Amino acid sequence: MNNQEVWQIALGEIELSISKANFITWFKNTTILSIKDGKIIIGVPNGFTKEWLENKYNKIVFKALRNVINAVKEINYIISSSSEQEVKNKQKTKPIKKKEVILEVEERLDFKEPKNDEKTNLNPKYTFDSFVVASFNELAYAAGQSVIKDIGKVYNPFFVYGGVGIGKTHLIQAIGNEIIKNHQDKSITYLSSEKFCADLISSISNGSVEKFKQEYRKFDVLIIDDIQFLAGKEKTQEIFFHIFNSLYEKNKQIILTSDRAPKAIPTLEERLRSRFEGGMIADIGRPDFETRLVILKKKAQSLNIQLNDETFTYIASNIQKNIRELEGALNRVIAYIKLNNEIPNKKQLAKTLKTIISNPQKRTSYKKIAEAVAGFYDININDLINRSRKKEIVKPRQIAMYLMREELKSSYPAIGSKLGGRDHTTAIYGCEKIKKEIENDENLEQELGLIKERLYSGVI
Repeated sequence: MNNQEVWQIALGEIELSISKANFITWFKNTTILSIKDGKIIIGVPNGFTKEWLENKYNKIVFKALRNVINAVKEINYIISSSSEQEVKNKQKTKPIKKKEVILEVEERLDFKEPKNDEKTNLNPKYTFDSFVVASFNELAYAAGQSVIKDIGKVYNPFFVYGGVGIGKTHLIQAIGNEIIKNHQDKSITYLSSEKFCADLISSISNGSVEKFKQEYRKFDVLIIDDIQFLAGKEKTQEIFFHIFNSLYEKNKQIILTSDRAPKAIPTLEERLRSRFEGGMIADIGRPDFETRLVILKKKAQSLNIQLNDETFTYIASNIQKNIRELEGALNRVIAYIKLNNEIPNKKQLAKTLKTIISNPQKRTSYKKIAEAVAGFYDININDLINRSRKKEIVKPRQIAMYLMREELKSSYPAIGSKLGGRDHTTAIYGCEKIKKEIENDENLEQELGLIKERLYSGVI
């Protein structure tokens, strides 16, 4: 297996762990330049990508590569002008037929997917024709339809939030594509908040911040994915605030997504939080079993694949987290069928999907819980352990205690010991406090769900 084949497999795993927008932004034109003695060098196209992969996605990359090569010890990223050419060259590589997972990756990364529109950056594959509407997303869908009919005048901003892989990106890009179709005079752009930040950093370096602001103020519709990544970035929030106000005052449409409600985004400036809450806020939950079945059947139909009800039922029953994992599981089954020229039975299905269907409870730990909580609330993990009594630290620490109790079934003395050697009575108080608050606070319940997603999906 050559370097590029290894990277293709790893990319397939990484794509299931992060949003589509972020995957495209930060992993496009990357490649493995060398693998030697457990050390892997990954070529990236520029310094911004290098910084984001090192600081934000290194754990995900490391985990994905370890699933392919057990002996991985170290990963280094270097800026390489050859990265883009090597990525293009992989189109010429022959299909690999040794493992189902390799075929699945080639299915997902064969570069036949429609390219993003150069002017809008929208992907034409995201339409309402392929969007399944059910109870878990019907409010967001209905609000989106209203936005299309009356751009900038109702539900502005339109703020959609929910967990990873449940269709937020599909919805907002479908809205954008529908606006283009019905209002060709409207200028529109779609991007991730990380791309927004990277472009802003570039403009600051080049001394062209005013030009940057003017560029975004000209759009009739601004769509930004994963806006929660603006949290903690004071300069970025300040500039975005002015862009937001300029667009809003001219009745130009602003559409945002986040993994949580505005009030649950830590270190977000109050004036921005107020702007976000001033429009329409719609959440998207997890699809129920019946909806998961419909999604699978519609996806299979779009690929002209015939599967029996037993196969659909098995996938829908075992993949419950999100739509992205559903589609990933379906792709693996399709790869199996193409390789073996038969529909897998239940035993074969279980073997094919064993790396997706697993019990995450067995893979967590005190450290992972602390990392997940600290990452979600954008605080230093040491703050959970230290004696700080700041409000922004106390609540996350109590949530960490609660999760250690619930997920690991740890004793109160053990929890106190892991979090700075605190007395067991402190752990009891923290756990009980969060337990009571969950009963009356839907936002807290949602936050816990999102933290668990980070914990068990590897996005920490």
